[in-house]
Amino acid sequence: MTSVATLAVEDGIGILTIDYPPVNALGVAVRRGLDEGFRTFDADPAVKAIILICAGRTFFAGADIAELGKPIAKPDLGAVFDILDHGSKPVIAAIHGTALGGGYELALACHHRIAVPSSKVGLPEVKLGLLPGAGGTQRLPRIVGAAVALDLISSGRPVSAPEALGLGMIDALAAEGSLRKDAIAFARGLVDAARPSQRVRDRDDKLVPARENPGLFDAFLARNGRAFRGLKAPASIVEAVRAAVTLPFDEGMKREAELLGPLMASTESQAQRYAFFAERETGKIPDIPSANPTLPIARVGVIGAGTMGGGIAMNFLNAGLPVTIVETAQDALDRGMATIRRNYEATARKGRLTASEVEERMALLSPTLDMAALGEADLVIEAVYESMEVKRAVFARLDAIARPGAILASNTSFLDLDAIAAVTARPDRVIGMHFFSPANVMRLLEVVRGAKTDPAVVATAMKLARTIGKVPVLARVCHGFIANRLMTPRGEQAEALLLEGPTAEAIDRVMTDYGFPMGPFQLDDLVGLDVLGRDATERTLRGDLVALGRLGQKGGGGFYDYDAQRNVTPSPVAAAAVADFRRFKGIADDGAQGADAILARLLYPVVNEAAKILEEGIALRASDIDIAAILGYGWPVQTGGPMFWADTVGLPAIVAKLRDYEAAYGEAFRPAALLARLAAEGGRFTPA
Repeated sequence: MTSVATLAVEDGIGILTIDYPPVNALGVAVRRGLDEGFRTFDADPAVKAIILICAGRTFFAGADIAELGKPIAKPDLGAVFDILDHGSKPVIAAIHGTALGGGYELALACHHRIAVPSSKVGLPEVKLGLLPGAGGTQRLPRIVGAAVALDLISSGRPVSAPEALGLGMIDALAAEGSLRKDAIAFARGLVDAARPSQRVRDRDDKLVPARENPGLFDAFLARNGRAFRGLKAPASIVEAVRAAVTLPFDEGMKREAELLGPLMASTESQAQRYAFFAERETGKIPDIPSANPTLPIARVGVIGAGTMGGGIAMNFLNAGLPVTIVETAQDALDRGMATIRRNYEATARKGRLTASEVEERMALLSPTLDMAALGEADLVIEAVYESMEVKRAVFARLDAIARPGAILASNTSFLDLDAIAAVTARPDRVIGMHFFSPANVMRLLEVVRGAKTDPAVVATAMKLARTIGKVPVLARVCHGFIANRLMTPRGEQAEALLLEGPTAEAIDRVMTDYGFPMGPFQLDDLVGLDVLGRDATERTLRGDLVALGRLGQKGGGGFYDYDAQRNVTPSPVAAAAVADFRRFKGIADDGAQGADAILARLLYPVVNEAAKILEEGIALRASDIDIAAILGYGWPVQTGGPMFWADTVGLPAIVAKLRDYEAAYGEAFRPAALLARLAAEGGRFTPA
């Protein structure tokens, strides 16, 4: 056999084992091993059934993404699946770890599937702007039904083995640590029963409900219109599943291929594939080798039990790390504990946690009013009011309490970390860990490296981020770091445009049509206008709205009006306040502007700010800026982030427009030196 495949026969069952570290990706070497193994067993009369199993930490984790967009060496997956379809013996996929994408499509091409409870299966291709192109859209509906298949494929979510068993995605559960033995027993049972194995492609019963309800597909698209906005892959997935229901299998496969081709060539998919790799690059730090030692983190402290502090604590509780959480008043502490429990219980109601798991997490949490209780923590994170004076006072006190060697982290979103570290006797142990709200949900964690932060502390924070399920992006110290600094120009230009004539609704619509989950004024109303404007020292538009009692969603109105169910409508009161502030500022109302003009005015300055962040060394690489924008602000992944998007627009066009803005509005729009140079040289921020 090949170097990645071994064959064994036990009790008349052929066992084909693939061992291709690190994740058994379905590259050409693996496909050749599968091809030869299946052919060998099919020709051996002593073999009555075949088990496909993997060595290492996982079943086939998916296709070899490095092959995407390139000519595929033979045999391709389709050729391997043809062997399974035309073979004479039942084939059982034995799954551990993950079976995702092409890995699960291979399992679907087998006659049966058995998995250990800890494993996960799924078809996540939509997250790369693609659809499952090896029969996933045709086979999955045949075992779970069209309605379930639409949900699973269009969301791309991984499914735990117990849930997969209930849905029909697998046929049996094996005991942990006993996959090979239990798979052999399962195969032996099939042989002894002497029942002919049915190929998934030939199964039909699960398709009947969709054939009787042809409106299912259009209804699904309508129901998910907002979630699918700006994305091509979900609509193509719906059409592919519709083909599974309405066409014979082979014709459905042709339709799947027809739909996949344009997606593969699309800018949207190129952007999503770029983002996929960019997310994995964020942990690479040029001056800190991957083997750099890290510090042990066994206990965590959190200062502040509010929305942010509670959310931060939940991340560590979820990872099994005990947390001591400190507040200054008992009612605030009680409120924070109740919120954490309420969040966990809501998760349990959705079936994502058991009641015992909720209690296990809560048991790891130690609430206290005594800051001295943080003395044994290995890491302490402050999540107090965003004030330099307050944070410096907290760190000065914490420095006297925390054990020697403990890491002191600030959750500041804008402030100078070096100024905070300066009040301690251990600036080398101070780091920024900027979580995004809600902290227990948002995946971005900006790790802020101070001027004196020890490399081991940086490495520890970056590693710990992955432990708690975050994507770490390393930043140097500046006002707002990466994500907040990056997006500040969008907010500034949105308000400037509002005063020049376009309505809040028109501006927000351009942003949501582009792919953002909400526009800047919708976001302001969600956060709260009183929060955003509370430090202002002069008259502002937000201040005027707050003076009218318009605090945002929580007050029934901000830039928009909201009813009891928070349904949104344009606000004549806000429009009048805007007109009054416009007169106060002496700005002429120039009326409506086109969508393209609004888009350029709001996002070209963001690209310019990104170039400054990169040239100043605040971010390590352009792709880190893109990931910060995507994960921190909901920048639409199908555009790849501001820097990838700028490359698709063309840097010369952006520079030319910025120079027009500079002439009209001032030097704030002057193109960054890096941006101007790349435009002049025909360069790019991101790889072509």
